[in-house]
Amino acid sequence: MGRNTTLCYLEKDGCWLMLHRVKRQDDENHDKWIGVGGKFEEGESPDDCVLREVQEETGLTLTNYRYRGLVTFVSDIYPTEYIHLFTAVGWRGRPPRYDSCAEGILEWVKKEEVLSLPIWEGDKIFLRLLEENEPFFSLKLVYKGEKLAGAVLNGAPLNLEK
Repeated sequence: MGRNTTLCYLEKDGCWLMLHRVKRQDDENHDKWIGVGGKFEEGESPDDCVLREVQEETGLTLTNYRYRGLVTFVSDIYPTEYIHLFTAVGWRGRPPRYDSCAEGILEWVKKEEVLSLPIWEGDKIFLRLLEENEPFFSLKLVYKGEKLAGAVLNGAPLNLEK
């Protein structure tokens, strides 16, 4: 059985709020750039979890957000993870300090620059879907080590050849 998590990309002025995961050596996302989010607590819905995690990691309270898709992360190293993917364009609260998060460093990054950062290969697929305003989607990403070995979008295998 896998674990449920949320992942949220806050959007402002052509940028995503990214979290550079550098603070814990045992972090499976160590040194990668991802959105903000985390593990469900008992009894939480995806909405409950994303609201709590964004508040904990950034100090912001989401006021305008969308549930965009479900990403199933399958790995030969890490446990299966069901990532409930969100985007947000509205919030209240003071903007986060870059070093205020216990997980890493928060930074606004231009969307076109995100793909050149150290991110999971499969993240490039769902970030493109978010940018294309794809309707709610299901994406399965299969990894061997840190290499993306397969991807299935809404039941159809994707060609990973460049």
